Amino acid sequence: MLQGPYGSLDRDRPLIRLPFTSFAVATVLLPLTGLIACLSLALMYHFEDSTYTHCRVSNYLPSISAAISRVPERYIWRCCIGLHSAPRYLLSAAYFNFYRGRFASKLPELLLSGLTLLCSLAENTGLLLLTYVSSNETYSVHKNGFIVFMASSLLHMLSTCKLWHVIKRHSVNPEEVTSYRWKLRLFLFNVSCCLAAAYFFRRHNNFCETGIYTLFAFFEYLVVFSNMAFHMTAFWDFGTKEVMVATPPEDKRY
Repeated sequence: MLQGPYGSLDRDRPLIRLPFTSFAVATVLLPLTGLIACLSLALMYHFEDSTYTHCRVSNYLPSISAAISRVPERYIWRCCIGLHSAPRYLLSAAYFNFYRGRFASKLPELLLSGLTLLCSLAENTGLLLLTYVSSNETYSVHKNGFIVFMASSLLHMLSTCKLWHVIKRHSVNPEEVTSYRWKLRLFLFNVSCCLAAAYFFRRHNNFCETGIYTLFAFFEYLVVFSNMAFHMTAFWDFGTKEVMVATPPEDKRY
């Protein structure tokens, strides 16, 4: 039986070819769908447990930590975040290469690009840590994972906005301008929600008022949703790009 050459056309075709917009949407939909599913199940089947507070005042919404700590919510959330984490690491590398190409001769922006990469990696790692170690299992580890996630998330958004401010000043591409504006809006909204959540959390711990923990939980949701939306702006940043798995081109030099 005759066989084709090792470097045949069939072998050299791309194995996977996916528009980056579809890649970005799918990556964000995983945690979004998982969180909505966990919150819905917690409210329907574990309302008393998930809304319980240490001072036993009335509460109507579970915190995210409480919503993802029970079964089956715990496994749904872990599955979604586990599947979402690998594309997020890939996206971090893609952004770094993008910035390195745009700021090849600008040292301050190159250094800021490196900081942005580190923050992105830390954010994803912190999310994995707080996901796979629940507050009911080892609270200190879960708490530290949450702190790493929040701190690196805010710093990542801030440094990203700074980089895109520089890009916008020298860009005639309307999609890049739109991306910068939405990044800035979502960052400011995220910071506002973080401050509101921290205020209501502190007020609840100090005064144990009815419904205050519910307000904390609501603003905590907004923090996470705005974070997801911020990452979704990759839709504009890489709109014409593709994610591809293919055989690398052969070196024709002799």
